[in-house]
Amino acid sequence: MTVIIGYAVAMGCIFGVYILHGGNIGVILTALPFELITIFGGALGAFAVNNQPKVLKATIALLPQALKSSIYTKERYLELMALLYDILQKARKEGLMAIEKDVENPHESPIFQKYPTVGNDHHVVEFMTDYLRMMVSGNLNAHEIESLMDSEIDTHHQEAHAPVAALARLAGALPAFGIVAAVLGVVNTMGSVGQPPAVLGGMIASALVGTFLGILLAYGVVEPLGGLLEQKSEDSAKELQCIKTTLLASMQGYNPSTAIEFGRKVLFSTERPTFLELESHVRGKK
Repeated sequence: MTVIIGYAVAMGCIFGVYILHGGNIGVILTALPFELITIFGGALGAFAVNNQPKVLKATIALLPQALKSSIYTKERYLELMALLYDILQKARKEGLMAIEKDVENPHESPIFQKYPTVGNDHHVVEFMTDYLRMMVSGNLNAHEIESLMDSEIDTHHQEAHAPVAALARLAGALPAFGIVAAVLGVVNTMGSVGQPPAVLGGMIASALVGTFLGILLAYGVVEPLGGLLEQKSEDSAKELQCIKTTLLASMQGYNPSTAIEFGRKVLFSTERPTFLELESHVRGKK
C-alpha cells in the first residue's frame, strides 16, 4: 500500500502541477503510447541483453515483493529464536547426537514443526540444518564453521543483490532512451519543416515528451523500486546472520539462553524483541 500511495503522490504532484499551470495534458497523452513503446521497449530489450537468464528470472520473481509487507517481523524473529533455543537446549541436555534426526528430517521433526513460519521456510531450514549437521559431526571447529557461514551469507547477498543491480542499470539507461525518443521526434519534425507553425510546435512538444518520460521512469519509478528491493534483501540476510551468531555462540560454550541473546543483538532495532519479550516467548513455547 505504501508503494502505491508513494507512486500516486509522485505522479499526482508532477502532472497535477503541470495542469494547474495551464499545461495541455492532451499533448502528453497523445504522445504517450508512442514514446512509451520507444523508451520502455528499447530499455527492456537492452535489459534482456545486459543480464543472464537467471538474473532476469530472479528480477521478475522479486518484483511482486515490492507490493508486499516485509515478512521479517518481530513475531518471526521470536519464533526463529525460540526454535534455535529448543534445538540447542535438546543438544545440551541429551547430547549433540540427540538432534541428528531433527537435523536430517526437519519436516518430520516435532521441534521444527512446532514453529511453522520458520520451520517451513526452505532457506532458513537448509541454512540452519547444514551447520547443525556440521556441529553434530564434530569435524570442524567454530572458526572453520564461521568462515563457511560468512561465505554462504556473502553468496546469498550477491544473489539477492543481482536483481537490484540490474534495476539500477535499467534506471540509469532510461534517460538515455528518452533522449533517443526525443531525437527521433526532432528528426521527424525536421522532415516536416513545410508544415504550419502550430503543427511543428505540436511535433516538437511530442518529441520533448520522450525526454520527460525517460527521466520520470528512471527516477520516479524504477530507481525507487530498486532501492526498496535492496532494503528487503538486507532483511533476509539479517535473519541468516542471527542464526549464524546464535550457533557460533553455542559452539563457544554459551548456554542456549545466552546464545539466543547473542542472536537477538544482531537484529535491526525496529524488529528486535526486547530481552523480556524473548524470554517470555521462549518460556511460553516450552
